[in-house]
Amino acid sequence: MKFVSYKMEEKQSFSLGVVSGDETYIWDLKALHHASEKGTDYPETMLQAIEKGETFIKEVNKWINFGKSCSDPSIYQESAAEAIIGPPIPRPPKHILCVGKNYREHALELGTEADIPTDIMMFTKPPTSIIGQGDAIDPHPSLTDALDYEGELAVVIGTGGRNISREDALKHVFGYTIINDVTARDLQARHKQFFIGKSLDTFCPMGPWVVHSSLITDPHSLNIKTKVNGEIRQDSSTEHFIFPIDEIISVLSKGMTLEPGDIIATGTPAGVGKGFKPPKYLKPGDTIEVEIEGIGVLHNIVKE
Repeated sequence: MKFVSYKMEEKQSFSLGVVSGDETYIWDLKALHHASEKGTDYPETMLQAIEKGETFIKEVNKWINFGKSCSDPSIYQESAAEAIIGPPIPRPPKHILCVGKNYREHALELGTEADIPTDIMMFTKPPTSIIGQGDAIDPHPSLTDALDYEGELAVVIGTGGRNISREDALKHVFGYTIINDVTARDLQARHKQFFIGKSLDTFCPMGPWVVHSSLITDPHSLNIKTKVNGEIRQDSSTEHFIFPIDEIISVLSKGMTLEPGDIIATGTPAGVGKGFKPPKYLKPGDTIEVEIEGIGVLHNIVKE
């Protein structure tokens, strides 16, 4: 299932839905729930749904089956093309946890063999940097003239825990989404660390939805591609991770509790703007599309 946070133009708040297989419509889960199970608790947000765990997945299957059995299923369906898609989890429990230099070729395009990490490199992005599908990226022209993109697979934790073993790590994953780790390279260089240059408002486009882990057979064999104005800049596969997802989760959870709804961005492949000679930084009006196999396409523009 593809879980989406969305609203139609006439609605004031975002609702939780499930995107159809062909991505043409969205099942209105709240309407399905109220029609089939009046009086029972309903999770209003993605985070609340994730916290319910596998119980929620069983409930959703039941609600959708109810909808399909109706004489007119369309009364519980909204047009995906007309929907406003929000970030799946606009306020995760923690800052977004991000892995740096998790692809060998990306480490090399920004440095030398000595820059290839032997231990997982971590940094964070604050929730205030999160935006959704179709939202505009603020280029912050008074702060940076080296705006860059980084397409990444993101992991959404479902079952929390501490000191999680590698063998059990993937059992703690609720699903997967896409993140564009937007970066001000000059700020990153000036402050000698990653946080400020990657944390300005709108610097974490996320979405368009969360794909449940049951639909991703192997998260370590997904094609990942980033286009800028239709030009392919990044074209790789998660099979090239230096540190696989199970190791990342296990290392992060050593002495630190991971919680349902925590988001882990797994790093970006080669092809970022800074890696070109001369660099190909983003400009106002640019369109960025990050596509990951089995998940979808995250689309944003740079505000003019």
